[in-house]
Amino acid sequence: MILKAYQLADNIDLVNLRNNYSEKPYSYTGSEIFYTNNTKYIYVLSYGVVVFGGYNNQEIAAKLKFIEEYLINPISDILTEEFQIHENSDIDKFQHNEVYLSKISPEIIKIVMLNIGQSVALDLYRKQAKQMLLETNYYTKKLEKAGRLFLSGKKLLRFIGKTLNVKNKIVNHLYVIGQPQATWDDAYLSKINLGLRQTFEIEVRFQSIDYSLKNIKENLDLFKDLMHHRQASLLEIIIILLILIEVIDVFIGKLF
Repeated sequence: MILKAYQLADNIDLVNLRNNYSEKPYSYTGSEIFYTNNTKYIYVLSYGVVVFGGYNNQEIAAKLKFIEEYLINPISDILTEEFQIHENSDIDKFQHNEVYLSKISPEIIKIVMLNIGQSVALDLYRKQAKQMLLETNYYTKKLEKAGRLFLSGKKLLRFIGKTLNVKNKIVNHLYVIGQPQATWDDAYLSKINLGLRQTFEIEVRFQSIDYSLKNIKENLDLFKDLMHHRQASLLEIIIILLILIEVIDVFIGKLF
């Protein structure tokens, strides 16, 4: 079975999607909907990811068209990832783009789909974190060369606000790497989940994103401190000028 994952948006409105979709979900929570129909599967995750299993490209296109209505902040460049499940294997084996499983069930399919969904989501967060780092590094290099930020207070605040919004969105969605509840009570599911997490390097990629976010936070803190210092210096200059004007006014009054 071929699984195909799509990162479509920042979020998906699961409540309305579930209410308007013709099929009854196999399982449903506030963060995911899982559908199964014989040998076909759809896994919809609240953080903007949809994973298909057993559907051909034409069927997937039709499903994506329906889901479009429930996307919140769609992304312009859709990210995709593909993975293959081999069933009825003698042993469980994990490889780069495929897994061999000795057992199969909807719950097992769901665990595999969850991991590929997490993987494509982490690709988006890595891309966003990288873009934020490039922007902050641009200003830190300017700061190194010129000794000052070439940004007005308003533009600096807008840049900080934009960066913080993206950072907060990533942090809020990084719960995707958590271990699913179903694996706590099922040894085989836990084994498959662990093998897939290692295959997709979930922890390693999360740590890389986390490091980038910490780096970005340090830069933003520096920018804010510089802005406050600049505002304080400007206020001091204004006060000095006002005092100077008052002294001159008194001096002129005494002369005339």
